[in-house]
Amino acid sequence: MGENEASLPNTSLQGKKMAYQKVHADQRAPGHSQYLDNDDLQATALDLEWDMEKELEESGFDQFQLDSAENQNLGHSETIDLNLDSIQPATSPKGRFQRLQEESDYITHYTRSAPKSNRCNFCHVLKILCTATILFIFGILIGYYVHTNCPSDALSSGTVDPQLYQEILKTIQAEDIKKSFRNLVQLYKNEDDTEISKKIKTQWTSLGLEDVQFVNYSVLLNLPGPSPSTVTLSSSGQCFHPNGQPCSEEARKDSSQDLLYSYAAYSAKGTLKAEVIDVSYGMADDLKRIRKIKNVTNQIALLKLGKLPLLYKLSSLEKAGFGGVLLYIDPCDLPKTVNPSHDTFMVSLNPGGDPSTPGYPSVDESFRQSRSNLTSLLVQPISASLVAKLISSPKARTKNEACSPLELPNNEIRVISMQVQTVTKLKTVTNVVGYVMGLTSPDRYIIVGSHHHTAHSYNGQEWASSTAIITAFIRALMSKVKRGWRPDRTIVFCSWGGTAFGNIGSYEWGEDFKKVLQKNVVAYISLHSPIRGNSSLYPVASPSLQQLVVEKNNFNCTRRAQCPETNISSIQIQGDADYFINHLGVPIVQFAYEDIKTLEGPSFLSEALFSTRATKIEEMDPSFNLHETITKLSGEVILQIANEPVLPFNALDIALEVQNNLKGDQPNTHQLLAMASRLRESAELFQSDEMRPANDPKERAPIRIRMLNDILQDMEKSFLVKQAPPGFYRNILYHLDEKTSRFSILIEAWEHCKPLASNETLQEALSEVLNSINSAQVYFKAGLDVFKSVLDGRN
Repeated sequence: MGENEASLPNTSLQGKKMAYQKVHADQRAPGHSQYLDNDDLQATALDLEWDMEKELEESGFDQFQLDSAENQNLGHSETIDLNLDSIQPATSPKGRFQRLQEESDYITHYTRSAPKSNRCNFCHVLKILCTATILFIFGILIGYYVHTNCPSDALSSGTVDPQLYQEILKTIQAEDIKKSFRNLVQLYKNEDDTEISKKIKTQWTSLGLEDVQFVNYSVLLNLPGPSPSTVTLSSSGQCFHPNGQPCSEEARKDSSQDLLYSYAAYSAKGTLKAEVIDVSYGMADDLKRIRKIKNVTNQIALLKLGKLPLLYKLSSLEKAGFGGVLLYIDPCDLPKTVNPSHDTFMVSLNPGGDPSTPGYPSVDESFRQSRSNLTSLLVQPISASLVAKLISSPKARTKNEACSPLELPNNEIRVISMQVQTVTKLKTVTNVVGYVMGLTSPDRYIIVGSHHHTAHSYNGQEWASSTAIITAFIRALMSKVKRGWRPDRTIVFCSWGGTAFGNIGSYEWGEDFKKVLQKNVVAYISLHSPIRGNSSLYPVASPSLQQLVVEKNNFNCTRRAQCPETNISSIQIQGDADYFINHLGVPIVQFAYEDIKTLEGPSFLSEALFSTRATKIEEMDPSFNLHETITKLSGEVILQIANEPVLPFNALDIALEVQNNLKGDQPNTHQLLAMASRLRESAELFQSDEMRPANDPKERAPIRIRMLNDILQDMEKSFLVKQAPPGFYRNILYHLDEKTSRFSILIEAWEHCKPLASNETLQEALSEVLNSINSAQVYFKAGLDVFKSVLDGRN
């Protein structure tokens, strides 16, 4: 745990080093603030004091004090006195300022150089002149100090200034991202990500990011065996590799690495000889149909990827009694421009984290379970060309370009022997973590996540695309930080390792710092696989953040000639946001470019991770303008969440999303609809009574702002259910895909109970949803009651 302990800012895990950094930031705040940055400073000390106190009053300096004081009580008792002394003025900004405001002639009669009375003697006049001279000189010295030590463009973090955001983002250039991308791709030479991690750490440190460090975990990885897996036809004895090529030495030499890396991580291993049964997409209806006509026990399922999470489909096949699975992507599910017939791919059967330490971090002396496989099924991904050979279908597309889906006729029998080889090893996974400490709320984190290369560069070069984008934003942000500005809240930048094997790096880090993250994380901005196509911008956001994303997308759209309608969804996505969505209930945002044709196809095809040659980033975005757009859109969202006094979350949108999920002809939802209506009423009251005045600077009370933000950042936690079907999100606000607008766990439960007269699964799912809605309604009502109590106490 030694080097892991300092990877989060402003927590008790960091000791004196982080405490010093927090004190240093607080001591620096007054000198780097707009409150003191005034080009028209008066020549006298009294006038200077007037201007300073007037600006402190108008800008809400007491909000800064209260927020900082509140933050200091979170486990840093050794620094409280230092911090308070460093930010408190000699007297309250209220008090004398109010007195000066009430006595309009106070300054005039104080600064007069000639008294009205003729009885004043020469000595008295001389005293006044000497005092005025000393104050004048003192004022000049203060003014000089302020202007030499405070950059002229330094802004208070308490000021929401859209122009500031644009000033930061305008430095982001496509050409710089392109250079960074190419440098990263050049680093990729072997399967070890150590060199790339070192490069990222060195670069982030050189840009000025604070306390950049490695956070390492020793985890159980499931890697390919010494030789490729094989599929052999019993009728002819022909042996094939997963890409459809014969099992010959020549074919193996041509693409040995690709062949090795066509596998399912954490599958069972061994050999199985059985009949192949086509189960199509493995939906409930497919399995019911098949089980009526065939005995599936210990047989091999021919399964298409897509439509439902792979883990859920494999769980259903395992329960049905299958012994093995051949997994493939039907060419008809992909755009015509894509030809994956011979492409091999990898999938991970790991729901998340180190399989040997489920639910707890893989740190020194942790108990490790023996889990070399996570399913009893032998699972092997194969190419569409091999499927065509197994079912004796030479082509998927006919002469008129109409696509014929691959399927094995029910009256034909194919017996094969499949051999799966994998090796399980303990290996080190490295995360790179650094941050920019917040000025007024350093204990509130916005986490920005990308990932770096791991074994065989799955999904081609998209890891380099992801890393180049996060680095470009860090460069732009730090150029402003170096001139004295800081965000209100801390921004934590993470480059995750082990993503391809089940988001292992992010899960282990999340489990390691779970208690801190549960309390302090405000939002997660995902940069996972940002360029998957070039035809359509495809944002994904939590319901509470969808309005913010619409605003940013529309602003970006006005710069171009055509502005397509914004389509923002809350759907299940791939990548390291998984832990933050499903275990912490953190709102997320992700911008990505997709091909429209891909979006029209089945969901969950992105679970397949293709090898290096399958994805060419520079072919999709040769000018890197799409990269620049993603960086600026993500950057503006990060800045707004990190810097606005009131978090830009929308409580009412969550209630509306819940009601939309219950629309349609669904059984047993009357009670849910009634509860959803009450949730909407509470959310409306909360948004109008608390959020509206908080967004008006004249009505802002610092303690109320802090209470309000605490409520806003925890809104989604009510919707985390204890259990969900394999592959389904525990956060029930997220749909399976953009075509489905219902609670996913209810859809699954209704499908599950169709053949049965009564089913406990449906009742359990209904109860989970009901409890979540009720919990959210109680949460908003409790928030309203707390605010009312505060007002009553003041009255």
